[in-house]
Amino acid sequence: MSATLYQQQREHIASLQRAYQQCLANHQLDSLAIYSGHARNHFADDHATSFQSYGHFIHWVGMADVQHSWLVIQSNQRPQLYLYTPADFWHLPTQLPEEPWVAEFDVHLCSDKITPPLSGRAAVIGDVTELESAAQLANVATLQPEALVRELDELRMTKSAYEIACLREANRLAVAGHQAANAAFIGAAAELDVQLAYLAASRQRESEVPYQNIIGLNEHAGVLHYQHYDLSAPKQRYSLLVDAGRRFRGYCADITRTYTGPDAPSEFGALITAMHSLKDELIAHIAPGVDFVALHEKMHQGLADILVAHGLYNGSAESAVEAGITRAFYPHGLGHSLGIQVHDVAGLRQPDGTPSPAPNAHPALRLTRPLQPGMVVTIEPGLYFIPMLLAPLRNQSHPVNWTLVDQLAVCGGIRIEDNILVTDSGSDNLTQ
Repeated sequence: MSATLYQQQREHIASLQRAYQQCLANHQLDSLAIYSGHARNHFADDHATSFQSYGHFIHWVGMADVQHSWLVIQSNQRPQLYLYTPADFWHLPTQLPEEPWVAEFDVHLCSDKITPPLSGRAAVIGDVTELESAAQLANVATLQPEALVRELDELRMTKSAYEIACLREANRLAVAGHQAANAAFIGAAAELDVQLAYLAASRQRESEVPYQNIIGLNEHAGVLHYQHYDLSAPKQRYSLLVDAGRRFRGYCADITRTYTGPDAPSEFGALITAMHSLKDELIAHIAPGVDFVALHEKMHQGLADILVAHGLYNGSAESAVEAGITRAFYPHGLGHSLGIQVHDVAGLRQPDGTPSPAPNAHPALRLTRPLQPGMVVTIEPGLYFIPMLLAPLRNQSHPVNWTLVDQLAVCGGIRIEDNILVTDSGSDNLTQ
């Protein structure tokens, strides 16, 4: 790893140390313990579910798979890392890398699961509900103080130089996976084959992906969170949608691409091109102070123009938005905050912590606050042919070109998604 990244990480940790010291003072606390979390076994089994460490723990250590460990922050002291490293011949215990950032912590290697040492007025955050020591912790500390957690969430909304470098590298690795996925599709692969090609090229195990990859052929491209992989290739190849990511040092890439197949209606390829152009147009409008809700509404206006220009709707673009036609073709939000979590924290709050819920007209929107430098967001316009959403329109008098819609329905839908850093003067596309 480059010396520059190491230095950025040490500066990131130093910045967190200053910010957390201020948080402790704001909430009149002497110490704060952050629990990494742990995986839970399936019922009556010793096989665990998928796991990722608690986000505020990852914010410090940059490792997404640390279990049964604690980070203790105390006033005017170095951070104390209590790392669970049992003697175990069944599993390989967690190991810290030989990297300079480790020296920023006082590291305690623990062969047993511990209760963290706390002093004075204390708080504990993280999922501790199933710990045997939960009751003991509740006697000496405040568990999950809401105001404190909100303040720590807000720290993660804007990214340090180190975090941006990690997100950029996660994107680079994910792009390699997307290129391999497209090549597999050209080779007439099944959904599972596309997934395996993606994992191989992005150099990760399926258990390491930041979210379950969406690999949808044909109609499956219209299932927003499609969760299966067919084992056999379809006889006809209309489309492929790949929504897949990658972690780097705990930070997530979240990229989506849609491809036209050899059997697709001719208009489908033109629609994919139009959606790429709309994505680029929306990114060009990103700048500090831009209201993300307004940008989402601009996406609906752009989508309405595409529906009209490509003959899917024979009325005006304005009426397509006003009558809710675009919402039937595009039911989700334009994007979300991105960082340690794919749908990162604090997107539905204002900087002072007050709630900022999604508007009634766009209930699936995950980000409702104005953009500011250092934020990283996704921009993901889409156009879907989802029968259950379009069915109500068929009983109304809207001038939808149902003949063309039905021809395109075999393609499922289109989503294009890039990861965008908000800069002082505009934006930087991390997915290039």
